[in-house]
Amino acid sequence: MSQKILLDKINIPGIKTYEVYRQNGGYTSVEKALKTLTPDEVVEEVKKSGLRGRGGAGFPAGMKWSFIDKKSGKPRHLVCNADESEPGTFKDRYLMEFIPHLLIEGMITSSFALGANLSYIYIRGEYMWVYKILERAIAEAKAAGWLGKNILGSGYDLELYVHCGAGAYICGEETALIESLEGKRGNPRIKPPFPAVSGLWANPTVVNNVETIATVPWIINNSGDDYAKIGIGRSTGTKLISASGHIKNPGVYEIELGLSVDEFMNSDEYLGGMSSSRPLKAFVPGGSSVPILPAELIFKTANGEDRLMTYESLSDGGFATGSMLGSGGFIVYNDTACIVRNTWNFARFYHHESCGQCTPCREGTGWLEKILWRIENGQGREEDIELLWSIQSKIEGNTICPLGDAASWPVAAAIRHFRDEFEYHVRFPEKIKNREHFVAEPFSQVKHLVAKQTI
Repeated sequence: MSQKILLDKINIPGIKTYEVYRQNGGYTSVEKALKTLTPDEVVEEVKKSGLRGRGGAGFPAGMKWSFIDKKSGKPRHLVCNADESEPGTFKDRYLMEFIPHLLIEGMITSSFALGANLSYIYIRGEYMWVYKILERAIAEAKAAGWLGKNILGSGYDLELYVHCGAGAYICGEETALIESLEGKRGNPRIKPPFPAVSGLWANPTVVNNVETIATVPWIINNSGDDYAKIGIGRSTGTKLISASGHIKNPGVYEIELGLSVDEFMNSDEYLGGMSSSRPLKAFVPGGSSVPILPAELIFKTANGEDRLMTYESLSDGGFATGSMLGSGGFIVYNDTACIVRNTWNFARFYHHESCGQCTPCREGTGWLEKILWRIENGQGREEDIELLWSIQSKIEGNTICPLGDAASWPVAAAIRHFRDEFEYHVRFPEKIKNREHFVAEPFSQVKHLVAKQTI
């Protein structure tokens, strides 16, 4: 059994309430930080831990904290990104719903480290029941003296609020989130300046994801060095994985980074293997925005090494033969899945969620969706595959925020690894008009009809 840091106490009856959380060691990191450590010492512990942002980018959290402008004299803010709108990802919701005080404790300790006296949790609009859970937990924490003026007699003040978004995926991008929090349309900002210098109300701001902030109490209670001993290489600590798709045991899992993909997929402790006798076809390891990988690149890298659940191993080979750990949205497909339909579904999502600020994304995502719909519905043309490749390449890297990349990468990977499936859709439209075309006749049984080509 791997070590549990975030989910260790989540099944204790009543852990959602302040009393039970406190009885089980809750808020001890706040006591330790405020009574025995300076803000800089808290930052240093997080740096030592090697904790990387768990929202998808994987940037070292302690380093990000150290960038915050302390010289301007302006108020500083910590904002928790609880927007969690990435398709395939639901682990932050799990933490907030079942152990909300862990996040609040992390917010207090992290805010102290940053010198922030006003902090926010920005939660996605569809999580209204979780919003109410957080509101109740914050009220409990404040009544117990963990928020407000002069916390624990330390002279440190902190007010913490939950702000509910309106269901926009783009507000998961930190500058769009800040714009929304200020009451504006959620459009990403051009960087620089970065939020650490000019963020919320032009004040120095750090934005971190729920899982990242919820990890801080363990690091402070134990040590950054102890956290760094968990995991492997630069992928230290544990990671929450949201697992879904054609597997026996979907759900939220906490793994030690460095676990092999094979063990995670097939052991009874985790996903338990495929949900039926149908063979594995592909998987997406980090949410809808990361490249999909075919079965032959899932358990082994292109070099023949074991594929591990780490930032480095999953990206081994670049996008040619690798993917990304991302937000940990682990989606598994068996051979009845249609990659073209799956890619169209992702493209439809990104077209709908584009803020429209950048022309390549605003126009390009719409073109991707229309062309993929055409191919999936038996109206595709041979040149459409090259057209998709051309469009996605002109979106990637040409937008203010990464939504353009998120829309491009799934399309590029699908064509790169499953081009023959796209060609099959174009050449045999009568066979794919039935929505369940690969259920009765999996592609592996008909792919001989297509002369395989590669980009």
